[in-house]
Parts: sequence; C-alpha cells; structure tokens
Amino acid sequence: MNKDVILSMHGLQFEIMDSDGNAADVEVITPAKYYRRGKSHFLLYDEEDEEGNTTGNIIRIKDKLIEVTKRGEINAHMIFEEKKKNLTDYSTPFGNVMIGVETSKVLVDEQENRISVRVDYGLDINYEHLSNCSFRMEIAPRGKTAQ
Repeated sequence: MNKDVILSMHGLQFEIMDSDGNAADVEVITPAKYYRRGKSHFLLYDEEDEEGNTTGNIIRIKDKLIEVTKRGEINAHMIFEEKKKNLTDYSTPFGNVMIGVETSKVLVDEQENRISVRVDYGLDINYEHLSNCSFRMEIAPRGKTAQ
C-alpha cells in the first residue's frame, strides 16, 4: 500500500441513543499517512475541532492489538487488545477522565491494497460502565474508495 491513504472510521455506542432511538454513531473519513514497520501498520492523521484546535492521531495495528495515541487538544493512549481490559487517562481541555476499554474482539483483514479492522469493546468512564461499543476502520490508497 502506498503512503497516502484514506481512513474511514465508523463507531457505534449501543446504550447511547440518538433522537430517533438508534445507537449513537460517529463516522470519520480523512486522509492519512500510512507506513509499515515490521509486523505493525501505522496511520497518522490530524483532527480539528469546531474551534480550530488540532489533535494529532497515531493508530498502530498489529495482530489482535490496536493502539490509538492522541496528542494535542486531547491527550490519550488507548489500547484495544482482545480479551483484555486497559485503562488510560483521557485528558481534555475540560479536565481528565479515566477511560477503561475491555476489548472482546479484534478482527484485522489485510489485503494487498486494503486493511479492514473491527473492534468490539466495553467502555468505562471513571470506573463506571458507560456503553458497549464497536468501531470499524477501512484503510485504502488515496484514489480508491474506502468501504
């Protein structure tokens, strides 16, 4: 896969409902930089909030492990590792919260010009269960639609 990719992410929180009674979801499609080091895949991209503040993101994909590192307006290092619970301090401009992610499933499908990821996990905030969640990522070279 080449260095310039499109990253498509779709996340669901099942116990949090929108105004229509559907599971709350978030979708992001963004350009990213991709590289591979050993058996790990890395994605780098920036996200900007409504005020124009930028948070840099690094995603590492390796076997049954997904690491998400955020630096900037939001700071966190979240680890999604199948059959494990990991805690992280999630730092925002409004204060810090302890985030727990208990990952039940990590599926990674590597193709020549596409990587697909699915992660199912439970989300805790300050040691209280908030929601069962799922996210999907599709990584494809720029110019080819991520599905």
